[in-house]
Amino acid sequence: MPSIRVGFCAAALLAGPALAAEPAVLESGSYEVEVKLELPHLEDMTGKKMVRLCLTSEANGNNHGITVLSDNNPLSRCPVSNVRQDGGELTFDIACEGKNSAHASARYQLAPASFRGRIAMQMGGKNMTMTEVQAGRRTGNCDAGKTPAL
Repeated sequence: MPSIRVGFCAAALLAGPALAAEPAVLESGSYEVEVKLELPHLEDMTGKKMVRLCLTSEANGNNHGITVLSDNNPLSRCPVSNVRQDGGELTFDIACEGKNSAHASARYQLAPASFRGRIAMQMGGKNMTMTEVQAGRRTGNCDAGKTPAL
């Protein structure tokens, strides 16, 4: 009887990490996202804003349509690369083309109907890093006729 218990416990331990690595399924739909920009040494100098996005649940090398949302930010138009999703954690890089261009790294925690994340950004040629903080929650389906943001 003890060998059966040991075998069962070993199987449970081996199965645990495999279950934890399953990608979190972010539901497709309309999301309301609170966005705040954090600047070094400037407490509460930036306001918060709300943005609506239409996101996709498609994973496997896709960032679900999550992107830089702060105003007048060149990184919002730059390509995403190195997309990795491990369980509920999504990470990716953003890099604009050209010498001394802006670049960023993003890290998000995903749940079926919400996400939280931070994008650490360095604007090209400047010695300043700022961070965009996002918290999104699903509010329903996307408007008919509109495709998810990519």
